[in-house]
Amino acid sequence: MDDLRETLFEECADLLEAMEAGLQRLDAGEGSEETVHAVFRAVHSIKGGAAAFGLDAVTDLAHATETVLDAVRAGALATDGALTALLLAATDHLADLVAAARDGGEADATRSAEIMMRLAAARPAVSGEDMAEFAFEPVALDLDLDEVPAVDARTVRIRFQPHAALYARGNEPTLILRALEDLGEIDVRCDPGALPTFDDLLWSDSYLVWDIALTTTADDDTIAEIFDFVRGDCALTIDPPDDRADDEAVSSADPAPIAVGPPRPTVRVDLDRVDRLIDLLGEMVTGQAMLAQAVRDAGLSPNSPLASGVDAILRLTGEMQESVMAIRAQPVGTVFRRMSRIVREAAQASGKRVSLQIEGAETEVDKTIIEHLADPLTHLLRNAVDHGLEGPEARRAAGKSEEGCIRLSARHRSGRILIEIADDGAGIDRTRVRDRAVESGLIPADARLDPGEIDALIFAPGFSTADSVSNLSGRGVGMDVVRTTIEALGGRITLRSAEGRGTEITVSLPLTLAILDGMLVEVAGQPVVLPLSVLTETLLPPPGALHPAHDGGHLLQLREALLPVRDVAATLGFRPARTTLHDGVMLIAERADGQRLALHVDVVHEQRQVVIKGLDAVAGQVPGVAAATILGDGRVALILDIEQLDRAPDRVRPPLRLVG
Repeated sequence: MDDLRETLFEECADLLEAMEAGLQRLDAGEGSEETVHAVFRAVHSIKGGAAAFGLDAVTDLAHATETVLDAVRAGALATDGALTALLLAATDHLADLVAAARDGGEADATRSAEIMMRLAAARPAVSGEDMAEFAFEPVALDLDLDEVPAVDARTVRIRFQPHAALYARGNEPTLILRALEDLGEIDVRCDPGALPTFDDLLWSDSYLVWDIALTTTADDDTIAEIFDFVRGDCALTIDPPDDRADDEAVSSADPAPIAVGPPRPTVRVDLDRVDRLIDLLGEMVTGQAMLAQAVRDAGLSPNSPLASGVDAILRLTGEMQESVMAIRAQPVGTVFRRMSRIVREAAQASGKRVSLQIEGAETEVDKTIIEHLADPLTHLLRNAVDHGLEGPEARRAAGKSEEGCIRLSARHRSGRILIEIADDGAGIDRTRVRDRAVESGLIPADARLDPGEIDALIFAPGFSTADSVSNLSGRGVGMDVVRTTIEALGGRITLRSAEGRGTEITVSLPLTLAILDGMLVEVAGQPVVLPLSVLTETLLPPPGALHPAHDGGHLLQLREALLPVRDVAATLGFRPARTTLHDGVMLIAERADGQRLALHVDVVHEQRQVVIKGLDAVAGQVPGVAAATILGDGRVALILDIEQLDRAPDRVRPPLRLVG
């Protein structure tokens, strides 16, 4: 029973997402009649599942919502902005009630009563004046029953084969057969040919197949509607009437039989088992690296059978990694859709009109990343509503639409996922930010900061520009928590703002936290790994390409650009900074904001996959270091974080300029 309840809650989560997505399309004027039907089916399924488990609060609210949607389906109620807002509020509270039932929490009965009253008021009602027009007056009718026109009945043949999932969801085929019986006369026969032998019988599978002959006057849509809620869990064929080929009134263009094939087979797996598989894959990658190292140390030819076998293992390991990671991959839409509610609630609390545009919801990323995205996105979106967007009057005065727009998007780029939160608000008031930072003691009054440094103050702990504490902001926590969380995931966050035009925040995250494609290099005799996704090119600095800077650092002239140079060994404290860097290799890296820098290393070894091992438990946060890995020879190599490496305390410097 517990397994069935868990399945119910998982399905409710999917159905609630479908409801919200459909209602948002209706609210944007992009919905259709099928969208209304889809939302209706979703809430109907929630009601049926909740009723089966005695979840009365969920059942009652779902029924009230279903009643309003039924009126919309019938054309008795128009879907305007107020109605979709009410239905979205009902969907949000349904989610709260489902969560309370799942977690054993208390449901908000007051909120339920309020929404149910609003739903009841929204239903079309017959007024007293209209009722007067239908005052009852007995009228004698002279009926000649012999002249009642007969409605031709037809026989429709149905083949219905439930899958095991149909039973697992608490559906009962007997109820479907009874619903068909209400439409006319039925002849039901079970197909014995579909039954296996006793030795092959499995209790977890479904074998029963029914052939049904339904004689009815109902139309095709009415018949098909009975199967609406089980279509994904059965094989279904509805054939036209037998006599249709002889009916001259029916053209040869009649639709073909409705056939719904079985869904793609899926299996639910405990996430711990997948995590264990990923751990084993990581150990396999380490073992493969050790084997490759042993082959090199033995001086074997790259064309030897053993070396070729190691290369084959390397290819298979890569394919296994992709397959296993695909198991854990989930579209970010599972989190993005939850953000719609956050924006609605923030807009209501701030008295602003806000629309949320979601792009790239199908972009996939590791489930571990997904689980940690909700809190940072919540902070960023609330901040965009509260601080980024102006109120309706201010937007009118600025020549903008009264409704502010926030765009939440995701896309893949260079082996990472980029998530952007952009608004069309007033942008960052840098004067106000600087003044508040001085008041808070974050910077001295005579500090000289460029626009980027002022923007970075927003992420400082305890910083807030809010004049008072509200449900949305003012406590000085939020943006610093966002930055800490993102960096703990090996990610980066950058901000761009234009006065009067809005603000865009970009979050860059790895696709997985388990295995990394990296470049193995050596600095001061120590092996380190640079993420391959941030590297753009490798070069030996030609004569005259390196120039000293006024602070003792270096600049690399690369074609028409001057790039700051970071001596990786000196930055990590492996050796003192050098006055000359003409020996060694330069790796050109690109930060999340598009700025490039040159990383000086002693030797470049090779590209390889490495297993990521966290350092937080043993070393805490190390500037410039994201994690570590174990090489094939048993040595530990640090995995560098380019963003933090560029911000390392001993390398913070004023704007670079050439000397002489």
